[in-house]
Amino acid sequence: MKSPIVLIKNIGMFLLLLLLNYSPAFAQELQTPLEISSFTKLSSYDGIIAFINEAARVNKNIKIDFIGESSEGRKIPALKISNREFGKDKSKIKVLIFAQQHGNEPSGKEGALLLIKDFAEGKLNKLLKRIDLILIPQMNADGGEMNKRYNGQGLDLNRNHLILTAPETRALHNLFNQYLPEATLDVHEYYPYGEEWIKFGARKNNDEQIGSVTNINVSSIIKKLQREVFIPYIKEHLKKNGFSCFEYIPGGVPEKEYIRLSTFDINDGRQSFGSMNSFSMIFEGKNGRDSIDNIKHRALSRYTTLKGYLQFIYDNKDKIKNLVSVERKKLINAKPGDPVAIQMNHFKDGSKLTLTMQSTYSNKDTLVTIENYRPLVKPILEVDRPVGYLIPKVSNELVEWMKRQNFTFSPFDSKEKMKVEQYLITKVDSIDFEGDMVINPTVEKKVIALTNASDYCFIPTNQLAGNIIVQALEPQSMIRLATYKMFEHLVRVNENYPILRIVK
Repeated sequence: MKSPIVLIKNIGMFLLLLLLNYSPAFAQELQTPLEISSFTKLSSYDGIIAFINEAARVNKNIKIDFIGESSEGRKIPALKISNREFGKDKSKIKVLIFAQQHGNEPSGKEGALLLIKDFAEGKLNKLLKRIDLILIPQMNADGGEMNKRYNGQGLDLNRNHLILTAPETRALHNLFNQYLPEATLDVHEYYPYGEEWIKFGARKNNDEQIGSVTNINVSSIIKKLQREVFIPYIKEHLKKNGFSCFEYIPGGVPEKEYIRLSTFDINDGRQSFGSMNSFSMIFEGKNGRDSIDNIKHRALSRYTTLKGYLQFIYDNKDKIKNLVSVERKKLINAKPGDPVAIQMNHFKDGSKLTLTMQSTYSNKDTLVTIENYRPLVKPILEVDRPVGYLIPKVSNELVEWMKRQNFTFSPFDSKEKMKVEQYLITKVDSIDFEGDMVINPTVEKKVIALTNASDYCFIPTNQLAGNIIVQALEPQSMIRLATYKMFEHLVRVNENYPILRIVK
């Protein structure tokens, strides 16, 4: 029989464990839905909501804010993770991470939930000394439930950031505009198993592809920090943790199609937020042959990459925060007459790309040298930045678009003497835009006398989204509103372009 002293010690230890919530009889380790299924079943929407509610319950640093609803009525959760009231400590850097814009790319969601688990268990408390984090584990709940790329309306969310017709992207941009995070990250997957790659005999095989902003109008200093400092950092971080990484290089089979860096279009999450001079990145993890294939490795790869990203932000907080502040002020104070690129293309820089791929025959690594590699983005058409644009009030689509984007605009005050320019569309040809053909109008520009100023709204270009506004509204822009069906009526041959330019 044990002595009373031993019994007292045992009882004391039991009570201590109970108080600390570590007793094996009374406590369970917090697990993500994927972990609960032993990595055999993807996290459902209901499972995500239950998990994040539990995470918020066990750790007061986690607050849940539902920022909107999907087209099918599912609430979109954004977790605000901070060691004090979110956004109140101005010395911190605000970071926004969002995953699974495409419903058939689930590993970003699973990696994000593993990251949330770490925050809930207090393992990442150190990061909160310098970072206020907003984490959206699942942007596209409808697509996730259906295991389809598109949302419940059949829209590709990551091609919707310019027109914002999807409720999910509107909710995300409203959140961004509320807090203006200095750093943003969009988490995706790429699919390397297509028929063309099988015929080629090798395929891309990196666990992660990392993409920076490429639009020529974005701050060159921010882009340099991303490509020359962050990407080498994250490659080394992943290598140390057993994962492979390369820069994000879309494009088809080598030499059949050219290989380039990712798109410069402003309709995706990375370029849209990046165009406001955010430290904006995209992560493209390797998908499986189906959604569940190799999901444990894929989820752990996304989780490891997310942790590395946050560590980099933590280590370089002041540098990134100050740089973004300076470069955003340049946008807000942009001078009329400065050039803005509205047509761009990918160009060679004289280098060849040697890429490690996986042989589709032996499943072993093989080196492929790519001759037609185009890593440079250069402008092929620029316009002088106007003071602003005049939007016809009768154009409900344009007015509603400006409201969705939260742009600054107002009734036009015609008292100040400024020139009004109008385009005439004289011809419409086509131009190759990253493999797709888009219209390429020829225009004539003339100065007109405006007699009906009250019929217009004025949208200035000296605002944070000024470069987006110019690229969206110029009729010759490759990435203009008129490339979308709802706005294609803006560009018609032998008709005046209805949006006017105000210049000094």
